[in-house]
Amino acid sequence: MTAPMGRRLRTGVTAIAAVSALALTATACGTDGTSSKGSEGSGKGTITFWDNNGGVRTDIWKQIIAKFEKKYPDIKVKYVGVAAADVQSKYDTAIAGGKGLPDVGGVGAAMLASLVAQNALAPVTDRIDSSSLKGKLDASMVKNVESAGGSADELYSVPTSANMGILWYRTDLFKAAGLEAPTTYDKFYAAATKLTDKKKNEFGFTFRGGAGSIAQALDMMYGQSGIDSFWNGDTTTVNDPKNVAALEKYVALYNKVTPEADLNNDFVKMVAEFDNGKIGMVQHNLGSYQNHLDALGKDKFAGVAMPTDASGVRTTVSNPVDGLGLFKNSTNKEAAWKFIEFAVSAAQNSAWNESAGAIPSNTEAQDDAWIASAGATKTGLDALTDSNTKIVQLPYYLPDWGTLSKSEVEPDFQKVVLGKETAKAFLDMFAGKLNAAQADWKKHNS
Repeated sequence: MTAPMGRRLRTGVTAIAAVSALALTATACGTDGTSSKGSEGSGKGTITFWDNNGGVRTDIWKQIIAKFEKKYPDIKVKYVGVAAADVQSKYDTAIAGGKGLPDVGGVGAAMLASLVAQNALAPVTDRIDSSSLKGKLDASMVKNVESAGGSADELYSVPTSANMGILWYRTDLFKAAGLEAPTTYDKFYAAATKLTDKKKNEFGFTFRGGAGSIAQALDMMYGQSGIDSFWNGDTTTVNDPKNVAALEKYVALYNKVTPEADLNNDFVKMVAEFDNGKIGMVQHNLGSYQNHLDALGKDKFAGVAMPTDASGVRTTVSNPVDGLGLFKNSTNKEAAWKFIEFAVSAAQNSAWNESAGAIPSNTEAQDDAWIASAGATKTGLDALTDSNTKIVQLPYYLPDWGTLSKSEVEPDFQKVVLGKETAKAFLDMFAGKLNAAQADWKKHNS
């Protein structure tokens, strides 16, 4: 990554309403006792780190912290595990209270816009450029984080890992039915039909109609339409006629080759159906690999990257890139940065991603042996770097993206699934909200 020219920080961003609650004073920024608020500090003392997927990734983070403290005995890391579902509100609460933020925190791209808008994060591009990480971060992940932060030439977190859309399938069921892996959309739809026998409670696909349904619907839409950009100027392509047709075909799967109960499926229910029943395929990402492995064993399932079109071109929407943010109010940024640099070094980044089954951001870690034997992770990495893969960058930089793509439109999506609203009317409504959010963002960031 080369040093950016003409860098400009975001200013005048529309304020985001923060959660009203008590500040997390117990996890305030670390200090060495000699530093003032927001300073570089001495590079020694205690820093606080919030893990944004506490519980799930606690063990691997504690291993990394132990190695870090061995290398830097003058720095202690206070680990705080925060559940993924709670981390955004925890950050907002601490910001609203004016205290309690960590020195370093896990910051996924989906929440980056909110934290940047609230002026909570320090830019890290110059730090990367003068560190051992220079030139070693995956270019596509850097682009994702830049976009999510709302700047084409500034990073507000250091990418650590990427997910990838995966079509998981039951290899045992496919083999029994004489089916090939669902590597194209034609093969996917054919398999979904052939593997369905409602009388035997067997289904070709499990559908996500509840929480989190929009991201997966977008992946199916853009994957089939082949449209490779979310915007045409400042107007979204989400309601392009090709996307409308793709959504119509996707929702037509419901209750024909899927269980009727799928209307309310969230991640947990959808994965449980696939792992515990006779369902041929499920669309998710690398994050559910361990669930499938625990339930089915390695010989009964596999994952392919999202299907290609007939010409072999794959179009997929971006998955939020996870990362580590350096918080602006840290009183010991020097020590905090040492921790970030260490955690994203090739060895530690590799260990973390092996534990998570995700794609490492450190390009040196991408060559490690475990990836070649990890099946779906290798598939995801290959797809991510394939010249025939087109990635549609979702607008994570919009402060309203989270609510727009979830609570505001999910109920209407269910109406489409049930045939109570047309795909066109739904996507026109969604596009109107997106265009308005884009216009507001541009107004305050021009």
